[in-house]
Amino acid sequence: MEEFLEALNPFVVLGGLRNFLETGGDVLVVIMGATFILWALIVERYWYFWGAHRSVVKKATSSWSARTDHTSWYAHQIRRQLLADVRMSSTSNLSSIKALVAVAPLLGLLGTVTGMVEVFDVMAFTGSSNARAMAAGVSKATIPTMAGMVASLSGLFFSSALERRAKREIQRVADSMVLQ
Repeated sequence: MEEFLEALNPFVVLGGLRNFLETGGDVLVVIMGATFILWALIVERYWYFWGAHRSVVKKATSSWSARTDHTSWYAHQIRRQLLADVRMSSTSNLSSIKALVAVAPLLGLLGTVTGMVEVFDVMAFTGSSNARAMAAGVSKATIPTMAGMVASLSGLFFSSALERRAKREIQRVADSMVLQ
């Protein structure tokens, strides 16, 4: 039980995080920042669908219901505009989430390249392939790759789930705005 409580100590957690970031190199800090932004956007989208989306849908459907004319060309254009408003608010930030999901592995690859450059620098400086001397470069090459892939895979699932939900909600609103 004491080990568990010690693991929850903020100083121990921050010390472990600092050691991990130092082992992975500077690119790992960039990956961590990109991952935080990715997850902030994902949480924002779920927060939107949980709360604000209802008011957007209610505004659009009530505007359509309040109209007496549902058959003219002008009415069809107003319906298209109302659906476009719902689509825009539903899909907001989804392209940013997809971009961050795509960029995370590339940042990991950048970490791999910088780590391997460090390995080659050690080899050139020492004139041999001393494994102990190259260990820091190897960890700077592998840890960012792993972190970039983990960030990308964790965001990929939620990105596609949010996209499906947005499409489903847009279709539901479109179905509720009956043309006559």
